[in-house]
Amino acid sequence: MKIDIFQDTVCPWCRIGKQHLFQALEAWHEEPVEIYWHAFLLDPTTPEEGRPYSELAKKLGGPERMAEMNQRVCQVGEACGLDFQFESVQKIPNTKLSHQLIQITPGGLQTAMNDAVMKAHFEEGRDIGDMEVLLDIAEEVGCNRTEIRDKLLRGEGIQAVNDDLAFAREAGISGVPLFIFNDQYALSGAQPVEVFVQALQQIHAESH
Repeated sequence: MKIDIFQDTVCPWCRIGKQHLFQALEAWHEEPVEIYWHAFLLDPTTPEEGRPYSELAKKLGGPERMAEMNQRVCQVGEACGLDFQFESVQKIPNTKLSHQLIQITPGGLQTAMNDAVMKAHFEEGRDIGDMEVLLDIAEEVGCNRTEIRDKLLRGEGIQAVNDDLAFAREAGISGVPLFIFNDQYALSGAQPVEVFVQALQQIHAESH
């Protein structure tokens, strides 16, 4: 089964949705699964240098509203084994470079890279819009720092990221996470594990 995941690396619900999907896959073994990561920008207007995290409160309806939303994320995250440390996040980064990094990561390490980038942002408050930070993360995942740096500077992976963003616009994708199964079935949002299991079973049955 092929699963395409559209997400942004600063989207907490994308992190939770991915965790729920992978927990569902641990309980479901009907056929091999191939995961493909795709870029989406929650805020395409974010400058290259990023902006202060405090500015997010304005978009979300004020500091109290943001605190409530973050608390909800922390509760749901804790229930599925994820830690969120929003107090350590100082910046809203431009995530395009992080998407480029995931695209150029060798296939077998892409999911680990995606996880590491999100952990760096949500748990450690590192600036995932900064190339040196991303190169540190790439090294931690097991990639060659010099090779990754050269590929990023050559622009490898940028076309794939731009293709994803164009596809999302043309398909009318307005929010993430979005999971597309076998190029036919779509599931939106950080659905509970049981919903993913049900979808996997149904899609498998229909395709066989």
